[in-house]
Amino acid sequence: MDEHALRELAEERLRALAGETARLREDQWTAIRALVVERRRALVVQRTGWGKSAVYFVATALLRELGEGPTVIVSPLLALMRNQVDAAARAGVRAATINSANQEEWDEVEAQVAAGEVDVLLVSPERLNNPDFRDAVLPQLSAAAGLLVVDEAHCISDWGHDFRPDYRRLRTLIAELPADVPVLATTATANDRVVRDVAEQLDLGDQAALVLRGALDRESLHLGVVRRDDGTPMPAEQRLAWLAEKLPELPGSGIIYTLTVASADDVSSYLRERGHAVVPYSGRSDPAERQQAEADLLANRVKALVATSALGMGFDKPDLGFVVHLGAPASPIAYYQQIGRAGRGVRRAEVLLLPGREDRDIWNYFASLAFPPEPVVRHLLAALAEAPGPLSTAALEPRVELSRTRLEVVLKVLDVDGAVRRVRGGWEATGQPWEYDADRYARVAEARSREQRAMLDYQATEGCRMEFLLRQLDDPHAGPCGRCDNCTGQHRSARVGDAEVGAARERLRRPGVELAPRKQWPTGMAALGVSLSGRIAAAESAAVGRALGRLTDIGWGNRLRELLGTHSDDQPVPDDVFQACVQVLAAWNWDQRPAGVVVIESHRRPRLVGSLAQRLASIGRLPFLGRIASQGGARSNANSAQRLASLHATLSLPEDVAEAVREVGGPVLLVDDRVDTGWTMTVAARLLRGAGAPAVLPFALATTS
Repeated sequence: MDEHALRELAEERLRALAGETARLREDQWTAIRALVVERRRALVVQRTGWGKSAVYFVATALLRELGEGPTVIVSPLLALMRNQVDAAARAGVRAATINSANQEEWDEVEAQVAAGEVDVLLVSPERLNNPDFRDAVLPQLSAAAGLLVVDEAHCISDWGHDFRPDYRRLRTLIAELPADVPVLATTATANDRVVRDVAEQLDLGDQAALVLRGALDRESLHLGVVRRDDGTPMPAEQRLAWLAEKLPELPGSGIIYTLTVASADDVSSYLRERGHAVVPYSGRSDPAERQQAEADLLANRVKALVATSALGMGFDKPDLGFVVHLGAPASPIAYYQQIGRAGRGVRRAEVLLLPGREDRDIWNYFASLAFPPEPVVRHLLAALAEAPGPLSTAALEPRVELSRTRLEVVLKVLDVDGAVRRVRGGWEATGQPWEYDADRYARVAEARSREQRAMLDYQATEGCRMEFLLRQLDDPHAGPCGRCDNCTGQHRSARVGDAEVGAARERLRRPGVELAPRKQWPTGMAALGVSLSGRIAAAESAAVGRALGRLTDIGWGNRLRELLGTHSDDQPVPDDVFQACVQVLAAWNWDQRPAGVVVIESHRRPRLVGSLAQRLASIGRLPFLGRIASQGGARSNANSAQRLASLHATLSLPEDVAEAVREVGGPVLLVDDRVDTGWTMTVAARLLRGAGAPAVLPFALATTS
């Protein structure tokens, strides 16, 4: 087929995909031609809505017409996969997926691929290292593939804003492809540093590779920042009130982004109370609930989704009218990625940022989850090397001081680096030499710090906001947009009605969240000398408890962070905090009223915790029974198994306290300052139940969950 006929067929497939008036732009055809005619490798950095998916679906149709094998698309999110399957069908391309949500279909899909009945197979990067898929399916795909597409390719770079170690496995996959199989990497959010890193990671850096980089500005986006007249962020109640009052004025339907799951839940709950049709959306939402929420927004059945960054890449709603951020992301690149959801198919979309005082605290928390120090990683490698066989992640936990989430990330990085290998039954050491790249990790940390400073500069700039973002993305086309609040001089006022502020303040200051008790002991405790396993016996467990608030929410969270921060002075419990605790206890619908109060000894905040317990006992006319003794030194950042072992060794119940518990003969109110993992309360409750307490009611000032 000559090139003219190919172009005509490409135009025909595009019209099937995007409508009868659709025409390929020259830069889109340049990319398609490079893949289909020249069989080159290409990196396409173009704004959201430019038509990157059209490039690979049209290229797939042409390659299949020429008798080539199926396209393999590595795609990071299930939402993205669902949209792409639907889009592929419109272009006459048969698409299927293999992901964690459709395991019952894997055999059928693999058979369809083998039979040539599938034009496009979408897989997640994590699937590439599933032992069965990696060993049985991937070699066949590598040999038969007609095109490999790496979607959202910025995820391959830890300089990007959404680093996923599994993406790095693609380098191995690409190296095993026949030389004439084209490769396409696409992203809308990559600065020069990320582009270089992606090209290096995917081995796209040779002179034959094509890099297409277009202007990232979209003329429909109207950017603004809403702050007080003095330039400072609005208090939490003012931001929430502003949102409740102004939401009806925002065009169409949209997304309200928050920085934490707790905030997404709290904000959506308040807005629903005020009569707004909104739905929460986060990584903790049930998959079916997330899919329903997406469908409701697509169909304009809701005004907005109140979402964390879990709603990001791949969500495609052309008429999305606004994106509001209640709290600033830590990176201008991440911010641009999220606001890119808006305005694809409308002439004007509102993009508003309402920064919060707590933003930097939240940034610092997520920064603390960076790659761990070298001794911790070496210890992990030694544990695998010394094991007689593969170790599961759960079996590794008692042996290393890493949380489950960080452990999984470190294992993936080590796997990509060749130091460990995922096999049936878990992980094993390869024995290959491995170097801890301290310089790189330090540079990444510094880059993160610069991005945070840039996000603050974005809020304060008096220049064009879009130009600021585009320069952060190293867009050579960056210039004043003429649309943002600074360019037009039309700044949205932070003022909001007193009644709305009062309602928001009342809602945010409404105290009390539940503390769910632990149900199961961690696995592998015997390896740490602790004979606890299986389900926690009912006779040893705590009841459902209460905390004043979450450290991550925008209500009591701000006050509690001030009180419990690393650099906060120990002090008696403040009156406002104590009165709120009394409210929580008064609203607690317990089966039986506490008969006494016990406090967990604190080495960091003895005055705060001690005064809280004493005052609660006094106002409730309950006897103060004493303290759970703590030797200190419990590891607060270890995983569950390490944490439990440490607490098992350091917490004890003095005999006089045990005797007092037996004498009162009723439920015990157990007081602490904060709950992180929940293991301190679990161990302390077990001690009290062992002393004869018929029930233990945990109470804390704050919880991190």
